[in-house]
Order: sequence, then C-alpha cells, then structure tokens
Amino acid sequence: MGPPDATAETFSDGWLKTGDAVRRDTEGFHCLVDRRKDMLISGGENVYPAEAAVLELEGVSEVAVVGAPDARWGETGVTHVVAVSGASVTADAVMAHCRGRLADYKAPRLVKLVDSLPRTGSGKVRKEVLKAECVAERRAEAQP
Repeated sequence: MGPPDATAETFSDGWLKTGDAVRRDTEGFHCLVDRRKDMLISGGENVYPAEAAVLELEGVSEVAVVGAPDARWGETGVTHVVAVSGASVTADAVMAHCRGRLADYKAPRLVKLVDSLPRTGSGKVRKEVLKAECVAERRAEAQP
C-alpha cells in the first residue's frame, strides 16, 4: 500500500485516476496517447511532454515524446511522429507548429518521423524502447 496522500490523489469521486491520457477519434473510439506523469528535466525545468499540441497538426496520426541525454541541458525531448498515410508532415512543420503553442523550453528540439510506435500488448506506447534508441544514438554520436 502506498502513502495515504498518493492514494488519495489517485482516487477521486469514486474514480481511479490512472494517469493515462486518451483522445477520442471521429468514430468514438478512445486511443491511449500518453501518461500524464511522464516527465523529463531539461535545463532544470520539469517538462511534461505536450503530445496534444503535436496531435493538433494536420496530418499527424500519433506522437510520443521521450527525454534523451543532452550535454548542455541534461535531457532534451525527442518527439516521435507518425504521419497519417499519404500526409506530408515534416520535422520543421512540427517544430514551427509547436513554437506558437508551447513555451520555448517545452517545444521540440528534435523530431523523428517514424512509420510506427512500439506498443505493448494492451496498446500503450513503449517509451522505454524509444528512449533506449535515443540513448544509443547519442552514444554513437559521441564516439570519436
């Protein structure tokens, strides 16, 4: 059993707050988008990834943000974007879209366009896989 304060925060008005963020599609289906408790620390700022801002961009189907090691900031957000089939979404378009909607420290510094996001059997994005890939890439970049 966890601390009483944490338990009280988790239950509210008879509901269990899991911390899952979902969106509802045009057909009424719900899709898991993120975990509200995910956070990265960049330049001393707590950053809760703002996938919803990216999802507002036309042509974006899915998005996941993970923290990657950064020599200057400690961590920077790496935004993984899956485009709608046939859409022409670019990394520059994602960054420009977010700059007008997010504080500078929350805006993506790196956007990776991917074909799909790794998922668990229950459909949640496996952010630990994305993070491990980013860490490996950063290590490879640092090699002389």
